[in-house]
Amino acid sequence: MKGPVLVVLAAGMGSRYGGLKQMDRIGTNGEVLLDYSVFDAMRSGFSKVVFVIRQDIEKDFREIVLGRMKGSVNCEVAFQELDKLIPPEIMEKSRAVNRTKPWGTTHALLCAKDAIDAPFAVLNADDFYGKEAFDAIGSYLSGPEVRDGAIVPYKLERTLSPKGSVARGVCEIRDGYLTSVNELLAIEREAGGIFNTAPDGSRRELAPDTPVSMNFWGFPLEVFPDMERYFSDFLAESGDQPKSECYLPMAADWFIKNNLLKIRSLEADPHWFGVTYKEDREAAIKRIADLVSQGIYPAKLWS
Repeated sequence: MKGPVLVVLAAGMGSRYGGLKQMDRIGTNGEVLLDYSVFDAMRSGFSKVVFVIRQDIEKDFREIVLGRMKGSVNCEVAFQELDKLIPPEIMEKSRAVNRTKPWGTTHALLCAKDAIDAPFAVLNADDFYGKEAFDAIGSYLSGPEVRDGAIVPYKLERTLSPKGSVARGVCEIRDGYLTSVNELLAIEREAGGIFNTAPDGSRRELAPDTPVSMNFWGFPLEVFPDMERYFSDFLAESGDQPKSECYLPMAADWFIKNNLLKIRSLEADPHWFGVTYKEDREAAIKRIADLVSQGIYPAKLWS
């Protein structure tokens, strides 16, 4: 039986990081963070990986990332570009407001649709998700009938950066299923606790163990028609805004509220780390080195 597909979103521009973090060498043998996601996926039963990138980084991505995996991973590349899948009238409006970046993670996933032929997981290239998370979602997506979506939630306090604010999808979970996800864009640890600052300046305190989305989702193949409809509605409403983005957590919340898809919350209790800011890099290098020394990963992932 063919295993699920892993979709790695690697088209980001790294504006807060100050460079292409999806190709920044973090591992003991020059690996980047997404190498560890792919390695964990392969040993959790995934059969193929689809990388979503931009055409302007294709040459470097193939040399720095895909070159090491050759012969070890069945993979394809899909491209997320500003005008891909965007109606001409929306593109005209976006150019009028000088839009320069693509339309977010929902757009990125839809750009990979033609390469996905089985239940799939989708995640960010610049996050480390942990073997436990892949074991949980790989087991679910390898089941005989995948009808529900899935999420691997993380505890908020484990996902913060000491260097600045982060965006997280705050989850409400009941009886093992996601009931809502609210994308908060400016969460930061302060002396008095963890707070989100809304665009209007209002502040909300969040508990350290609040479950959050780190954009690690599982979906049945049948999700695409509804996802395309959601993205079309988003473009109609926000296509003339220069920085609007259609986030996957927003799409998931829409699925739930419209009774289109149930989304299971998978129990894994994984540890996350990532490179939101350049200052996060040294901590990520140390974390990987520690995992290698513990024998969780080999010093050289790909032979």
